[in-house]
Amino acid sequence: MWIDSHCHLDAPEFDADRDAVVARARAAGVSQIVLPAVARSNFDTVRELALKHDLRYALGIHPLCVGDAADEDLQHLADALDAHRADPRLVGIGEIGLDHFVPGLDLARQEQFYVAQLKLARRLDLPVIVHVRRSADTLLKHLRVIRVRGGIAHAFNGSAQQAQAFIALGFKLGFGGAMTFDRALQIRRLAAELPLEALVLETDAPDIPPHWLYRTREQRDAGATARNEPGELPRIAQTLAELRGVPLDELARITSANARTALPGLA
Repeated sequence: MWIDSHCHLDAPEFDADRDAVVARARAAGVSQIVLPAVARSNFDTVRELALKHDLRYALGIHPLCVGDAADEDLQHLADALDAHRADPRLVGIGEIGLDHFVPGLDLARQEQFYVAQLKLARRLDLPVIVHVRRSADTLLKHLRVIRVRGGIAHAFNGSAQQAQAFIALGFKLGFGGAMTFDRALQIRRLAAELPLEALVLETDAPDIPPHWLYRTREQRDAGATARNEPGELPRIAQTLAELRGVPLDELARITSANARTALPGLA
C-alpha cells in the first residue's frame, strides 16, 4: 500500500468531488494521505478533513502565504499545536520553508516565519514538512542551528550535495509528478541514485501533475484542466520503480516505511 506524503486535499480544485477523490485513491492502493496546512485560515479545514476521512495532517504557514499572514498567526499556530498535540492524526509542522523562486517576495519575512516554526517544532519535538524551492542552502543553514526531529524536504529538486545534507539531518526527500518527465534530468538522476531509504512519494495534488496530465499553456487557456490527485501516486511510483529497477511492491513497502520514519505519527 502507498502513502501520499503531501496532498492539498482542501484546495478548491477538489470542492466538486473531494469524497470521490479519496475513494479513488483508496481504490488505487493509497492507504494514507498527509494534508499539510498552508495558512491559519485552513488549520481547521485540514484537521476536519483528516478526521472525516481518517487521514493525517500537519499545521504550518507556507512561505508563499507569509505576506498575507499577521505576526499573531504564529501564536495561533502554537496554540493550535498545543491544543491538538494529543491528536493521533497530527503528524508534524508544515508546510513551512522558503521560496526563492517566485519574484517579489519578502525573503526576510519568509525567514522570520520559517525560523519561528522550526523553534516550535523543536519545542514540541515534531517533524517538519519543508518547502524547498531554490532555497536549500538557507533552509539547511537554519536546520543546522535549530535541530528538529527531521521530516520531509517536499518536492526536492536541489543538488546531490544538498540532498545528502538533508539526509544527514534526518530528512527524507519527496519525489512526485515532476519525476515522470523525461526532460527532468536532475530530478530523475537524484531519484535513481540517492539511497532508496531516503525517498518518499508524494503528489502535491492538485499541483505538480505527472506528464500524462500535463497541459500546455495554450490548452489551459482553452479550458483544459491538469488537476493532479492522490490516486495517481501508484502510476507516479512506477516511474521510480523503472528508474531504480525495483519491483513495485517492494517500492511501496520501502517508501511507506520511509514516510513513517519521517513522520512517526503515520505509524
